[in-house]
Amino acid sequence: MINNIPSQNFWGRFSRDAITQLSYLPRILHLVWQASKGYTLVWAILLVVNGLVPAAIVFLTKFLVDGLADVIGTGGSWDSARPLLIFGGLMASALLLTEVLNSAIEWVRTAQAELVQDHITTLVHDKSVAVDLAFYESADFHDRLERARSDANGQSIALLESGGGLIQNGITFLAMGALIIPYGWWLPFALLASALPAFYVVMHFSGRFYRWSRSTTTDRRWEDYYDMMLTDSRVAAELRLFSLGDHFKAAYRALRRRLRMEYLGLAKGQGLARIGAGSLALAVSGAAMAWIVWRALLGLMSLGEVVLFYQAFTRGQGLMRSLLNNIGQIYGNSLFIRDLFEFLELEPKIVEPLRPVQAPWVLKQGIRFRRVTFRYPGSERLALDDLDLVIPAGETVAVVGPNGAGKSTLIKLLCRFYDPVAGCIELDGIDIRELSIDELRRRITVLFQFPVLYHATAGQNIALGDTTGNPTAAEIEEAAWAAGAQEVISKLPRGYDTLLGKWFSEGTELSGGEWQRIALARAFVRKAPIIALDEPTSQMDSWAEIDWLDRFQTLVQSRTALIITHRFTTAMRADMIHVMDSGRIVESGSHDQLMAQGGLYARSWNAQMRSGVESHDPISSPPVAQDAYNGRVS
Repeated sequence: MINNIPSQNFWGRFSRDAITQLSYLPRILHLVWQASKGYTLVWAILLVVNGLVPAAIVFLTKFLVDGLADVIGTGGSWDSARPLLIFGGLMASALLLTEVLNSAIEWVRTAQAELVQDHITTLVHDKSVAVDLAFYESADFHDRLERARSDANGQSIALLESGGGLIQNGITFLAMGALIIPYGWWLPFALLASALPAFYVVMHFSGRFYRWSRSTTTDRRWEDYYDMMLTDSRVAAELRLFSLGDHFKAAYRALRRRLRMEYLGLAKGQGLARIGAGSLALAVSGAAMAWIVWRALLGLMSLGEVVLFYQAFTRGQGLMRSLLNNIGQIYGNSLFIRDLFEFLELEPKIVEPLRPVQAPWVLKQGIRFRRVTFRYPGSERLALDDLDLVIPAGETVAVVGPNGAGKSTLIKLLCRFYDPVAGCIELDGIDIRELSIDELRRRITVLFQFPVLYHATAGQNIALGDTTGNPTAAEIEEAAWAAGAQEVISKLPRGYDTLLGKWFSEGTELSGGEWQRIALARAFVRKAPIIALDEPTSQMDSWAEIDWLDRFQTLVQSRTALIITHRFTTAMRADMIHVMDSGRIVESGSHDQLMAQGGLYARSWNAQMRSGVESHDPISSPPVAQDAYNGRVS
C-alpha cells in the first residue's frame, strides 16, 4: 500500500532529497564521461546548436510575416518580394538544419547510451565478482543487485535523455526569453509561474514511484522466481508430476495483480494531477495572449511582432514545462542511479594483506586448522567449534560425518571465502590471511558439493578449471581420464567439441553422474598442489567409484588431498580419516583403527553393512547441480 505524501511536507522532503542527489551528480557525469568521452563531447555541441535553431526560426518568422504584409501592401512588386525570398530561404535552411541535427543527436545519443550501459554492466559485474561469498547469503544484497542490474541500468539511459533535454531546452528557453523581454520584463516570470504546477507533479510523483519501486524489489524478485518455476526446463518434470503449474500460476497472478494495482493507482494520481497543472498553465497562457491582442488592437505591435510573441511565448511556455520536467526526470532517475552507487560502494571483508607473504607451492609440512571457530553470517549456530585438524603434506585425508557437521565449511575456509571468527588456518605454518588471495587460490583445486554445469563444449567445461594456464588438448584429455570422464566424452556426438546442456541448439544433456565426472576433470586440469573434493563420488555407481578411486590414488601422488564424503568406501582409501560432528573432530584414525574404537564411524559402517547397501548417510541429501547461466539450483 502506497501512502500519500502531505503536500505541505513536499518541499521540505524535496529540498533534503535534492541536496542528497546533487552529491551524486558529479559521479554520474564522470561515469558518462568515462564510458563515452568522444560521443559526449559531440553530443553536447549538437545540443547547443540545436537549442539555438528554434529561436532563430521564431526570429525569422517576424521578418517573414512583416515582409509578406509589405508585399501585399505594394501589390506584389519584385523589389518588395526579394527580401521575402531571402528570409524564406533562411527559414527553410533552419528547418532543414533542425532535421539534420535531430537525426545526428539521436544517433549519437544511441551510441552513447549503449556505451554507458555496457560500462555500468561492467562495473556491476566487477563488483559482483569482487564481493565476498557471504554477500550472496544476504537477501538485502540480492535486492541491491537487482536494483543495480535492472533499475539503475535502464535509468542511466533515461538520465542521458533527460540531461540532454535539459541542456537543449535551457538554451532554447534563454533565447526565447531574450525575444519576449522587450515586450514586458514580467513575461519570463509568467512562463515560470505557468510551469510550476507541472514541476510539482513531476517531483512529487518521481519520489513516490521511486519509493514504490524500492519497496517492491523483493516482490519483483518473487515474480521472477514464479516465472522461472513455470518456464525453466529444469523444473518441468516435477512441475508436471506434482501438478504444480496451477500453484505457481496462481502465486504469480496474485502478486502481479497487487503490483499492477499499486502501480496503476500511482499512475492515475499522476494523470489527474497533470490535468490540473495543465489547466493552470492554459489559464496563464490565455491571459498573456489576451494582453498581446489588446496591444495589437491599440496599434502598438505589428502583425509580425504578434506572430513572434505568440510563437515565442507559447513555445517558451512549453519549454519551461519541458525544462522543469527534465529537472524532475533527472531527479527521479538520479534516485535510481543512487542504488547503483550504493551497490558499487559495497566493500568486501576478505581483503588482501598489506604485505603478502610468498605462498609455498610445494607443501612441506601441510595444512593446519588451529582452534578454528566459525559461524556463517546471520547465523547464531557455530559451523566449526574450536576445531583442530592437520592435513599432512603429500597425504590424503578424508572427513566424514552427518550433514551439518561442518565438513564443507572446511573447504570454504581453506579457499578463504570466509575468515574464521577465531583461530587460524595455516599452510606450512603461515596464516593464509598473510597470503595473496589469488596466489592462495591458485594453489588449490576444488570440486564443490554442488558443481556448476557450464553451457559450453566438453573440452571447454574442463579447460575452465585453469583459464590462466590455458591447458592443452593433451592436458584436458589427461584430466578427463583421471576423472573417469573419458568414456563419457567418447560417446558424445562430437567428442570434446560437443556442446553440453540443452539451453542452446545442438546441445547434449548428461546424467548427474556424467556431469559430476566432467566437474571432476575440471578440478583435475588445474595442476595445484592441494586438491579438495566435496562428495566426489556421490553420483557414481559402485563400479564407477572403484575405477575412479584407483585413478585418484595415482593422481594425488605427491599432492595434498582433502576429501569430504559420506561414502565409507571412498573414505577408507585415505591415509587418515577424521569423523566430524557438531563442528568438531570427534574421532580420527585409519579405517581399521576407527572400527576398533567402536565409535560413531564403526556404528555407521556396521549399520550400512547390515543394510547391505553402500549409500549416502541416511540424513544426507544428494548433491544438486547449479547452472552457470544464472546460478539457480537445478
